[in-house]
Amino acid sequence: MYFFLPVTLLVYFLIPMPGKSPKLRNYWLLLMSLVFYGWGEPRYLALMAVQMLAGWGFGLLIDLWRGKKGAKIALAGAVIVGVGSLVFFKYTNFFIVNINGFSGASIPLLKLVMPIGISFYTFQLLSYEFDLYSGSIRAQKNFFTLCTYVALFPQLIAGPIVRYADIENDLEKRSHSLDKFAGGVRRFVIGMGKKVLLANVLGEFVELAKKSGEVSVFGTWIYVIAYALHIYFDFSGYSDMAIGIGKMLGFNFPENFNYPYIASGISDFWRRWHISLSAWFRDYVYIPLGGNRVKMPRYVFNVMVVWFLTGFWHGADWNYMAWGAYFGVLLLFERFFLGKALQKLPRFVSHLYMALAICIGWMFFDSETLALAGQRIGYMFGAGADSLIGADMLYYLRSYFVPLAAAAVGCTPLPSKLAAKLAGGAAGRRVMTVLEPLAVCAALLAVTACLVDGSFNPFIYFRF
Repeated sequence: MYFFLPVTLLVYFLIPMPGKSPKLRNYWLLLMSLVFYGWGEPRYLALMAVQMLAGWGFGLLIDLWRGKKGAKIALAGAVIVGVGSLVFFKYTNFFIVNINGFSGASIPLLKLVMPIGISFYTFQLLSYEFDLYSGSIRAQKNFFTLCTYVALFPQLIAGPIVRYADIENDLEKRSHSLDKFAGGVRRFVIGMGKKVLLANVLGEFVELAKKSGEVSVFGTWIYVIAYALHIYFDFSGYSDMAIGIGKMLGFNFPENFNYPYIASGISDFWRRWHISLSAWFRDYVYIPLGGNRVKMPRYVFNVMVVWFLTGFWHGADWNYMAWGAYFGVLLLFERFFLGKALQKLPRFVSHLYMALAICIGWMFFDSETLALAGQRIGYMFGAGADSLIGADMLYYLRSYFVPLAAAAVGCTPLPSKLAAKLAGGAAGRRVMTVLEPLAVCAALLAVTACLVDGSFNPFIYFRF
């Protein structure tokens, strides 16, 4: 925020654009993106470089052999390199642990550290290859331009998953304006505020709730609600930051969240949460499997495969796969039994159903083991709980009530609606012209103060 980003932006806008081509600026962004990534994980720059080189080479072959058998072979090669790297670094030790557990073997674990962002940039490269094979895009012949797409630092390590088609035109020719830059700054600061002022504070509350050891019904519900808000503001905050920096640089990254907690069902929720990942699995797994244009048994199979892979993508552990399977079953239940009923019921009823289902799902997501997830879900409904309300959680709730209430309001469209209402009319626009930059500056100062005074809080999705 205070060195890397200002230097990157300053030099970026000093670099000329002959013929309005951003090629020179792309090279600068590529260099700084590699510095950004290498600063945290220098050992894995080589891995990313190999993946980018393979993606570029296989992409050229797919384009060259379009419509021929060679294109399918080249696509298979791209998938083997991309998925192979992801599986090796992310899942090898998971497989070893389970092989040892089931067979009684003693295969030693490998000393692997998962490269930050590998799930995201691997999926971006795969989307590029798949779109090439389908003919919806043409191959990028300039290796460094393709590398710029893959390595762009704003969204490299935690999304959104930006497809090549999303920014193909921006890589070749993009516009810059003061309004666009100012909008990017505003979006970036909003994202930082979400992360630092809300997600980090709620994360502290969640950790206190876990460490307290209290097992009460009320305490478990407050804990899972706090966790639901924590993960939303953490991840949507990062997405806002990425989209904001993209706007500063002239790129238009896709939206990744659309107020998921106001959804009226699970299907609606997943149209609003991590939109880029849901769309990726829909377009590159679900539809190629046949989607919903198949007989019922095959449709059930397609849905469960997609959600098993979605859970597995999030983490190499059984709780993530259970989380994915849980949502697959819920979506099937909505499709065959509950969907029409939800449409007829009052919206608040369908919303309560969604909230309950999502909270149970987050218990799978945040628990280290399936057994622990089962215990916590039981506590939510009184099974195994020591009491209805515990003293520890009441104390923590009083201490963290303000950020919890702010987060509960902030995850709805209410703040943006109020801002739009204030900006209505000529007088309102004049007022907002003054208030908005003051609010952005105040938020940036508050974020800075918290960062200086606080401890390191990495984004949740770094580990996925």
